[in-house]
Amino acid sequence: MSVLIRLNYVDLVYPVYSVRAQSLRNMMVNLSVGGKLLKDGSDIIHVQALSRLNFTLNVGDRLGVIGHNGAGKTTLLKLVAGIYEPTRGHIEVNGRISSMIDVGLGLDPNLTGRDNIINMGRMRGFTTRQIQLQMDELIEFSDLGSFIDLPVKTFSAGMASRLVFAVSTTLDPDILLFDEWLSTGDADFIVKAKQRMDSLLDKSRGMILASHSFPMIQLMCNKLLVLDAGEQVYFGEVDGWDFNSQKPVARDVEGQMS
Repeated sequence: MSVLIRLNYVDLVYPVYSVRAQSLRNMMVNLSVGGKLLKDGSDIIHVQALSRLNFTLNVGDRLGVIGHNGAGKTTLLKLVAGIYEPTRGHIEVNGRISSMIDVGLGLDPNLTGRDNIINMGRMRGFTTRQIQLQMDELIEFSDLGSFIDLPVKTFSAGMASRLVFAVSTTLDPDILLFDEWLSTGDADFIVKAKQRMDSLLDKSRGMILASHSFPMIQLMCNKLLVLDAGEQVYFGEVDGWDFNSQKPVARDVEGQMS
């Protein structure tokens, strides 16, 4: 099978703050971000956000990522998207990334929605002409109407979310990355977006969806990655994990679920 994404024992460690420069109150706040704190002998504390992630996705795989807040779900998506570089290990990505990790990512609040569509399209490697050819479709799907020509700083969170979703899912989606997608969207648009996602899954070569909703992952994914404090607890088929017990499904000697 053709490899789409491969992580080979990947670690991500990054500095968070200087002990000498921060108050005790700020230190306690930082302890809530998840991951593991590492000391290097200086006044810098490092967070080991991800540790020894090792898995492969093939073309056609839809990966769901679950874990508590701070488990490393969003960090993993940013790593795959190329926003972060691994501290150790190697990442292989064979395809064009289309992501909806952070609604604000790539948006210029001072530009109009229309201008932001062009900017986001260019960031994904498309020419202005290619983007313009799909502009009407993007605007119609986003349900922004005349607001599309107003500055994005006047948009609500839901409006900005719809704009990013429209761009991410219209311009030649290849590998889709979603982080709790459309958590800020209105109910009607979520239904519309779900229909769009169903259509996209047939066209895209792969997807990673980070979510707290195991039913959604069961519905949309065939692979599952479970993270705990940045560590890989489980990777495999979705039906191989018992969400209630938070453990792999027990199987008998012939490999059948017991």
